Amino acid sequence: MADVLAIRGLNAFFGRRQVLCEVDLRIRAGEKHALIGESGSGKTVLAQGVMQLNPDVCLSGSLQFNDQELLGASARQLQRLRGREIGMVFQEPMTALNPIMPVGRQIAEVFTLHLGLPKAAAWQQAVALLAEMGMQDAAAKAAAHPFQLSGGQRQRAMIAMAIAAEPKLLIADEPTTALDVAVQAQILDLLNRLQRERQMAMLYISHDLNLVRRFADEVTVLQQGRVVEQGSAAAVFNAPQHPYTRLLLNARPQRRVQTLPETATTVLEARQMGVKVAQAQGFWRRRHLELLQPLDFQLQAGETVGIIGESGSGKTTLAKALMHLLPASGSLYLNREPWQPALRRQMQMVFQDPFGALNPRLSIFEIVAEALRVYEPGLSLAEQQNRVCAALRDVGLPEDILARHPHAFSGGQRQRIAIARALIVRPQVLVLDEPTSALDVQWQQQILALLADLQAQYGLSYVLISHDLAVIRALAHRVLVLKDGAVMEAGDCETVFAAPNAAYTQKLLQHSLA
Repeated sequence: MADVLAIRGLNAFFGRRQVLCEVDLRIRAGEKHALIGESGSGKTVLAQGVMQLNPDVCLSGSLQFNDQELLGASARQLQRLRGREIGMVFQEPMTALNPIMPVGRQIAEVFTLHLGLPKAAAWQQAVALLAEMGMQDAAAKAAAHPFQLSGGQRQRAMIAMAIAAEPKLLIADEPTTALDVAVQAQILDLLNRLQRERQMAMLYISHDLNLVRRFADEVTVLQQGRVVEQGSAAAVFNAPQHPYTRLLLNARPQRRVQTLPETATTVLEARQMGVKVAQAQGFWRRRHLELLQPLDFQLQAGETVGIIGESGSGKTTLAKALMHLLPASGSLYLNREPWQPALRRQMQMVFQDPFGALNPRLSIFEIVAEALRVYEPGLSLAEQQNRVCAALRDVGLPEDILARHPHAFSGGQRQRIAIARALIVRPQVLVLDEPTSALDVQWQQQILALLADLQAQYGLSYVLISHDLAVIRALAHRVLVLKDGAVMEAGDCETVFAAPNAAYTQKLLQHSLA
């Protein structure tokens, strides 16, 4: 088959810093080609470089799409290709979607601009495509704005937009990062079907090597911007040749849970906490939608409670309710005191979308030190800098990044910055919403080890939300299983994982082991 994409000797520079070095990569029609490597290895720079989306990157070499050289192409030529011939699923849908436009209109725009459909027909196609992506109540979700959807729902909307015009090449940059294991399987099945039916070529970027093994035909391994191994997925996974590839494949989260003392005190308690939101029905009428049914919740000193469930099950709603970022019914107590704003320092949160949570106008120093200026205003600038550098070292980042801004980092690096910002004021409770979702397996292990060490050293308590059940099992003492805002099952982590009572929990575990 002919090459849809042929990359030869591609180099990429941010100013004088080289991030890609002599990269060669070919993707044939109908082929699913995976790109793997640790965070910061150059995967996203390469993906965005195909459509030349980042003006700060200087590219050299050759980059051909259907025998057409794209390096040096005019803005008009690239505009015709983007969305029509080449589709892209971005790693962070919250920042890639227009925040003031309903997601259905954003998908419908692809049908009107590239396929010439009238607005009414384009809207119907957008709703049908969301339903095909597994979105329940697709018409209502199409009318919703991005902030009204869960992380997984936003990612499905982004995938729908990318495939709407039936492109010849789909670039999927971590398309299942925010999705639970059940929906991951649905999305991969959908992409497989679309790829077969339309003979669509795919460049698939993921840090989840189990998904790559199941999905990809060919694999390219990147390390620090260089290709260190290429070949069929079977050959790379069954007989890896390069030490770096073997390192990636052998990395697995290890359980790092310490036994709690019988005298452990309760630091956080929620009583009948629930969340309802008003939803417009016509001009005058409103209905109340229950996002989280009233539940009781306790967290002990030094304990980790894992929250699991499908996308849209209420996990992030619970996290935001605990942080008082959403209006909620019921009562919340911290160290047996009713919650009040003065206690906010004791609870910090790592959000699911690190790019959306980091102020793009501030430097890394300003972002991480911001809480210090609020809670410890007497610190000198030198003391602030020492504390920031120590927090960055804790999460594996160098000290020379203080003057840089969030856009200059990979998704995994931004997530580490978000963790450093949450840890800097040494809170008592940390609410972690998918803290490792954008991290490769190596950094995932290091962050989990870091969180376990900090918990042992300072007696921190964690509320850990993750769709990756291996991450939950690595850190959690107890688990809470949510579905449609209701608790399906709760109990000791090892007991629930070994012998789940609820059919829903059994389904989640089956998908995670598939």
